[in-house]
Amino acid sequence: MTDEAPELRASDADRERVAEVLRDALAEGRLDMEEFDERLEAAYKARTYGELAPLTRDLPAGRHATATGTDPAVSLRKEAVPGGGWGGRIVGGEGSSSWAVAIMSGFQRKGTWTVPKRFTCFAFWGGGEIDLREANFADGEVEINCVAIMGGVEVIVPPGVEVVVRGIGIMGGFDHREEGVPREPGAPRVIVTGFAFWGGVGVERKLTKAERLRQKEERRQEKLERRAQRRELQAARREERRQDRVFRREEHWEDR
Repeated sequence: MTDEAPELRASDADRERVAEVLRDALAEGRLDMEEFDERLEAAYKARTYGELAPLTRDLPAGRHATATGTDPAVSLRKEAVPGGGWGGRIVGGEGSSSWAVAIMSGFQRKGTWTVPKRFTCFAFWGGGEIDLREANFADGEVEINCVAIMGGVEVIVPPGVEVVVRGIGIMGGFDHREEGVPREPGAPRVIVTGFAFWGGVGVERKLTKAERLRQKEERRQEKLERRAQRRELQAARREERRQDRVFRREEHWEDR
């Protein structure tokens, strides 16, 4: 964050950018789970750049930004435009993993990884999970090619991503429920293709743990605000009744 204007209000994109830095630090072993949870919660509670700054100051991303003169808060403000958050996740280049196989077993691709332009997987009497919620993307359009024979593959996408399903099922099927959801500006398109025989390929849209935590915190804050409003209303009514009793006593003594 910036020392130039720490009092500036942070946006959702700012908080999410800090959350990405924290998730990378967790994956690299720089933070343990307890400290990660504490910092992540603080990030989603933060209202200003000044509150976000300490959360990444001791991490490589923060030191690099300071050394190069590109303060993270400046970068965040530049990216806090439609599609800015997604733009940081479409990284180009090659994917960190391009295939997976499960034969009477299972596989997972989850966490922070880079989805290639084409990812191919095969499941035979087994199952696989391809989780894109925290992934980066080699291109704005990626293809997940799934072959499931007496097995299954689950593709998990985050909100905002467009999903197109083009797979063929014989005594099996592909899940089309997530098609037709509007794509957020700058978000990637995920095309699910392949073949399912006595098996299935599911597509599900889920929030990340960080987003669920943020929404939980928002609901908690709303609940606290409603309680405060109720207390204020009750206090106002008590004061109104007290004033009314005082007024009636004064009238009583005037009549005497």
